[in-house]
Amino acid sequence: MTDIIRVLIADDHSLVRAGFRSVLSIETGITIVGEARNGAEAVALARDQAPDVVLMDIRMPELDGLAATRLITSDPRLRRTRVVVLTTFDLDEYVFGALQAGASGFLLKGAEPPVLIEAVRTVARGDALLDPGATRRLIQAYAGQQHPGPAPAKVALPSSLTVRELEILTLIAGGLTNAEIAARLFISPLTCKSHVSRILAKLEARDRTQLVVIAYESGLVVPGQPHAPGVLPAD
Repeated sequence: MTDIIRVLIADDHSLVRAGFRSVLSIETGITIVGEARNGAEAVALARDQAPDVVLMDIRMPELDGLAATRLITSDPRLRRTRVVVLTTFDLDEYVFGALQAGASGFLLKGAEPPVLIEAVRTVARGDALLDPGATRRLIQAYAGQQHPGPAPAKVALPSSLTVRELEILTLIAGGLTNAEIAARLFISPLTCKSHVSRILAKLEARDRTQLVVIAYESGLVVPGQPHAPGVLPAD
C-alpha cells in the first residue's frame, strides 16, 4: 500500500456513493479512484485501478456484492485489495456470505463519518475490520445449523497446525488482539505475530476476519456455546 489510500465505492444508489465520496475525499491521505453502480462495474474497476479498499454494497443489479467480492478476493492481481461490505443491518446472511467470500469486514451504512474514515484506514493497514461482538453475533447466527436441510460439512483444519497455533486461532476467534493473546499466553508480541502469520499461511486466509470464519466453520469454536478463551473445545 502506498501512503495514499485508494478507495473504490460500489453502490447502486448515487446518493450513497456521493455521501461516502464527500466524507472520504476531504481526508488527507485518501483518494477515490472510482465509483461503481453494480457488482460487474466494481469488479472491472477493481481490476483496472487495483484499489487498496473497496466499499461494496451487497444488493446491486447485474452482479451482487457477494459475487463481486468473491471475484475480487480470488484474483491474484488484487491480493492487496481489501473489501469492506456495506449493509443496513449487521445480522445479514448476505454479509456472512461476503465474509466467507473473503471480505475483510462489514460496515453499517448509517455509520458516522469518523467510523467510516477509521474503517478505511484500518483495512488499508492490512488489519481486519473486526468488531468482535458484531462479527461473532453474525457468525453465530449463520454458521450454526439454523437453516433447513442437511447440516453443512465442517471445514477441515490442516494437520500442520500445531497445538499452539490452534490455541491462538481460538483466541483470535474470541476477538483478542495480538497484544492480548501474547499477554494471555505469556509470549512476546513478536512471537505471537509470527504464529499468526504462519496460521494465515497454513489456512490460506487473507486476514483475521477469515480466521474467525474458519474457526467457526471448522468446529474449533462452536456457535452459541461459550468456551474459555485460550482453551480448546473438547472433541
